[in-house]
Amino acid sequence: MKDYYYFLGISQDASDEDIKKAYRKLSLKYHPDKNENDDFFADRFREIQEAYEMLSDPSKRKAYDQNLESHQRSFRYNIPPAIKTFTANKIHAKKGEEIIISWQTSNADVVKVLPFGLEKPYGERIFKITEFKDGKFQLLLHATNSLLHKTVVQGITITEVFENDTDRFKNTVDEMFKPQPRTAVNKTGQPKIVMLFWGIIILAIALYFLIKEFI
Repeated sequence: MKDYYYFLGISQDASDEDIKKAYRKLSLKYHPDKNENDDFFADRFREIQEAYEMLSDPSKRKAYDQNLESHQRSFRYNIPPAIKTFTANKIHAKKGEEIIISWQTSNADVVKVLPFGLEKPYGERIFKITEFKDGKFQLLLHATNSLLHKTVVQGITITEVFENDTDRFKNTVDEMFKPQPRTAVNKTGQPKIVMLFWGIIILAIALYFLIKEFI
């Protein structure tokens, strides 16, 4: 059973105002318009909307609370969550190659496989990696016992394999010219090559003044 209070990061005795505040804060953070082409943020935004629609309606919330309480009584919440298995059929792969992952958890009522989102406590997923970051693709399994507020995490890193040196060089060049995520240092998301260029310019200016000082 989905724990909507957990999705919004609030307690079960939260007021209507608390629910609204949590929804506004999270919906701004995870809104798709601010995180283009990111499936994780899109899934998280859908979870937040679903939770708000349920908990903001008094009659829906009452029925949900009754079901949640019944579920919690029947669930072994006194035992921390655990990840029994989390495996991939390969940890070295080419771009576009099919990957199969499988997992099994216990004592967890909220299970996520990132970057995909919510999943069942056990299962299998087949997917293709369309983009590596610095030659790697990271998978994370989160198993949460929301009543105990405990989460265990396990990761799998898949490294990129190239057909030949030409592909490796092309990938490196593409990475250098690709726009980067916005950060405090790189506020406009400039490609790595641009940041490298400015770094060289700044270093050259610094060396010029340093040499000038000693002449």
